Amino acid sequence: MKHVVYILYSHKKDRYYIGSTSDNISDRIKKHNTNHSGYTGGLGDWVLMYSQEFDTVNEARKREFQIKKWKSRKLIEALISKAQLV
Repeated sequence: MKHVVYILYSHKKDRYYIGSTSDNISDRIKKHNTNHSGYTGGLGDWVLMYSQEFDTVNEARKREFQIKKWKSRKLIEALISKAQLV
């Protein structure tokens, strides 16, 4: 089973959301776009901007927390841009 780190973007919030999952990434995005309580709930416009697969949960979580620690929109957007060029 693959484990995925992903970055979503909301136009309404003009914000990024960083997460990881062992579920199917499409199913996970659908859950984010439902009307639920929480950071991503109620907007319904989250779009996948970046994803990276890992073999283990620990590797995925490590990468997720690394990106979150950046706390920098510029670094996140640079990562997304670089991934889109490949």
